[in-house]
Amino acid sequence: MHEKQPVSDPFALMMDPDRVIQAMERSDRLARLQRRVCHPLDKPVIASKAAELDKFDSTIDAQTEPGEA
Repeated sequence: MHEKQPVSDPFALMMDPDRVIQAMERSDRLARLQRRVCHPLDKPVIASKAAELDKFDSTIDAQTEPGEA
């Protein structure tokens, strides 16, 4: 049987996703890649800072200015 030659046009590859998956499974270069999972956004630091700023803002807003009674 004839094996199809790889297609260099990415749009043509979208028409045959099974062939892309098969090529990925046979790829030695992909198999040799070092795999590492990074989760840099698991704990949002910004959210806790925003809560602190909101608390500070509400404290300042609750205070009266001198001369007001």
